[in-house]
Amino acid sequence: MRLLTSTSEQNSNFSKLSLSLASSPEEVREVQRLRYKVFIETMGLSTLENPEGLDKDEFDDYCDHLIVRDSKNLKIVGTYRVLGPHSARKIGRYYSESEFDLSRFAHIRDQIAEAGRACIHPDYRSGAVIMMLWAGLAAFMRREQCNYLVGCASISLADGGMNANALFNSLKPEEMAPIEYRVTPILPFPLSGEVDGSFQKNVPPLLKGYLRAGAWVCGEPAWDPDFHCADLFLLLPLENLDGRYSRHYLKDKAE
Repeated sequence: MRLLTSTSEQNSNFSKLSLSLASSPEEVREVQRLRYKVFIETMGLSTLENPEGLDKDEFDDYCDHLIVRDSKNLKIVGTYRVLGPHSARKIGRYYSESEFDLSRFAHIRDQIAEAGRACIHPDYRSGAVIMMLWAGLAAFMRREQCNYLVGCASISLADGGMNANALFNSLKPEEMAPIEYRVTPILPFPLSGEVDGSFQKNVPPLLKGYLRAGAWVCGEPAWDPDFHCADLFLLLPLENLDGRYSRHYLKDKAE
């Protein structure tokens, strides 16, 4: 995938952002340090603290890591890791299978790209970084000839699960996957089924972006006790991709 560049305003300082794939162990460690800062330090997940200051697992060695770098200070400010079908066969599974039974996806496994660990530095959340990461996902899917994007969207349980319950129960029928693409959580998050009408739900930006693009929620959420969140499994068939997204991300580009 060729290097892509874009420009944006960040904290009143003009910055040029570059998009690429991590190409060395050092860059992967930079990614892991950013994830640690955002996922573990910021969220106060003391059980996941480690002296290395790295958020890492066995999947990192099998995934491609999309990175957005601020060319002004050379810092990695955004990342997304992607697991294609060939790499999934090498490790033996997709990451999501630690939380969901994906047996209904057996017939399309060779066409699936899984995206995860989306992470953006707090100072760079104006939208430009996530747009570049989505462009990188599209380029990866073209390269791997994948027709389906899957991933999990996390909802914090810091409020005791009220927001997760309200969000799931407010999903529209067209936002739910057809029955043939439904998944079962291995450790279900307990839903009450009741929603306080006065409760103001907060839709996480990642979930909002997936739904706007045309993704489906494939069933009830799983409970991730390590990251203290409820995870929704999402499926985005490229044929569902909203026209605006399709024109922006899937237009022909020189490789």
